[in-house]
Amino acid sequence: MKIVLAYSGGLDTSVAIKWLKETYNAEVIAFCADLGQGEDLKAIKKKALKTGASKVYVEDLREEFVRDYIFPMLRADAVYEGSYLLGTSIARPLIAKKQIEIAKKERADAVSHGATGKGNDQVRFELTYYALKPDIKVIAPWREWSFNSRQSLIRYAAKNEIPVPVTKKKPYSTDRNLFHISYEGGILEDPWKQPPSDMFTMTIPPEKAPDKAFYVEITYEKGNPVAINGKKMTPASLLEKLNSIAGGNGVGRVDMVENRYVGIKSRGVYETPGGTALHIAHRAVESITLDREVMHLRDSLMPGYAELVYYGYWFSPERQTLQNLIDDIQEDVTGTVRLKLYKGNCQVAGRKSPKSLYHPELATFEAEKVYNQKDAEGFIKLNALRLKVGRLLKNKAKAEVKKS
Repeated sequence: MKIVLAYSGGLDTSVAIKWLKETYNAEVIAFCADLGQGEDLKAIKKKALKTGASKVYVEDLREEFVRDYIFPMLRADAVYEGSYLLGTSIARPLIAKKQIEIAKKERADAVSHGATGKGNDQVRFELTYYALKPDIKVIAPWREWSFNSRQSLIRYAAKNEIPVPVTKKKPYSTDRNLFHISYEGGILEDPWKQPPSDMFTMTIPPEKAPDKAFYVEITYEKGNPVAINGKKMTPASLLEKLNSIAGGNGVGRVDMVENRYVGIKSRGVYETPGGTALHIAHRAVESITLDREVMHLRDSLMPGYAELVYYGYWFSPERQTLQNLIDDIQEDVTGTVRLKLYKGNCQVAGRKSPKSLYHPELATFEAEKVYNQKDAEGFIKLNALRLKVGRLLKNKAKAEVKKS
């Protein structure tokens, strides 16, 4: 049997190589996606081979990740449950897609991942597997093996001399890519306890951020950010630059209890510095370029779109249909936004666009000739008609009850 494993070099997948070989008497091919996690991928490849992988694929997917996954999601202004910018969620379909491509190339019998049976990632990986290769066999070690906790995995790793990055002193799980880093589990499972101050990596504490506000300009073309302070950049390099700028000003931390797809509430702590700035800037340029009803329509669809990404339906027909509508809406979302970053806050300080719908003569409170304020009277009366009729009928009904 030949299995392609989505391999990160973390605790779960490090143990999974040996477990898969022993349990299935299989050849294990490891696949590691470079999504900008900032790790030594050569060392990870060496570790996978040392742990028992017969072959290791390492692919640089940073530009594809930002261009074809993060940017489309940002065009939709997707936010899950009001706070989560979906940094882990959006990475899984790309990893799974490449995994299937390798499985086809290697003529593998199965694919595998290190996601637990309680989490969202198992769904995200497997929905993508089946959407792209319906006949693929999926092996999910966490749903099969006898280990019942990360501590038991740590003991197994130590017994088998498998080096892992998790220790008993810091038993929380992390997932990092170019868009964000997440922390969950272990000492974070008590939602009342504040995260340890030394845990964060992409953002400095807001109270230690510079005492002077930092201004940055982001230019958009058709809904996509293309330049910072007038300098054009590739998608990945632009996001990396914004991570440094926003993170250096303490922007992008989120601590929330979210509802997992499987029905469990989970506490997650996230850092999404550049993504936070892009989300705020995108909405700002939309505010002057989108028609009111088009914007309201898109906003009504956003929670459903965010759920599709969070649940793992990236390759579903409904997500793709929504994306087509969203991308059509973004045709005129072009312009520049100036952001003010200060001690964890990100505020819009200005916005302009060659396709702006903002009309100074209409918006002004000063004297003007293009808008007759008297016209508002009829507009209000027509819109109040159903409210007036409703109240009159209620009053009439009450009066008849009193007479009887």
